[in-house]
Amino acid sequence: MESYQTELLEASKRISPFIHRTPVLSSTLIDQIVGASVMFKCENFQKGGAYKIRGATNAILKLNPEKRALGVVTHSSGNFAQALSLAAKSCGIEAHIIMPENAPLVKVNAVKTYGGIIHQSKSTLEDREAVSKSVMQHTGATFIHPSNDLDVIFGQGTACLELLQDYPNLDVVFVPVGGGGLIAGSAIAVSYLSKKCEIIGGEPFEADDAYRSLKSGRIESNVSTNTIADGLRTQLGDKNFPIIQKHVKQIIRVTEDEIVEAMRLIWERMKIIVEPSSAVAFAALKRESDQFKGKSLGVVISGGNVDLSNLPF
Repeated sequence: MESYQTELLEASKRISPFIHRTPVLSSTLIDQIVGASVMFKCENFQKGGAYKIRGATNAILKLNPEKRALGVVTHSSGNFAQALSLAAKSCGIEAHIIMPENAPLVKVNAVKTYGGIIHQSKSTLEDREAVSKSVMQHTGATFIHPSNDLDVIFGQGTACLELLQDYPNLDVVFVPVGGGGLIAGSAIAVSYLSKKCEIIGGEPFEADDAYRSLKSGRIESNVSTNTIADGLRTQLGDKNFPIIQKHVKQIIRVTEDEIVEAMRLIWERMKIIVEPSSAVAFAALKRESDQFKGKSLGVVISGGNVDLSNLPF
């Protein structure tokens, strides 16, 4: 684990010229509602509108010059697609993005804006992977997984690293759980910077594979993905799951109504835009707030890429 902590620190230095050090905000009213002090790490203000630019940038910069010149490829429903496109553009290389046909239009348009080359696929993981392999064969581009890649994981963990550098006395940090890259990276940061802090995941009932994986001890698949939190419809991988098993003791599941309520509360009271997937972490805290009365809490707001023509309220 010590080598992972070293990689995390090196990733932070490596990507710092390419990303924003995002602000940490708070709300007196939200503190009163949950009965605790809550610090929100606002990755919705990050380049590309989400934390994923961190991992994408780190993974690209870790490639040797020859591989980097041939470009990169990934499959993503949205935020990592944007992140890799923007990171590749910053590094002067091509990014090939396999996007499912049902990807939110706001995210498709953002990928185009950032210069990503879109290859459409069906929504199944099998079809995404097949199209990815085809693109790799034709271009020589390197595949970068959105969440199950250690260089991506180290990059994603830098958000929590910054949060704990700014607020070292936090008792708990809440993060949303989708593919597992953010919570694994955050767990590394917590284990390095704090002896008392713990990491807790938030996950929709409708896509609760990580919750079930911790219970069973093996990587579980999603039975359904009928959740508004479109960024969390993925599952854990063999790189991030061992980290999660070791360092994450609890994942709190939330309903769709709780996600919408948490999202609306942040919009109304903090005056910032967060996407449904981001609201899941705060929804988890709010659902089980009795556990955390009087504590100092951190919440990673993972992104703010919302289709404004299709709001849930």
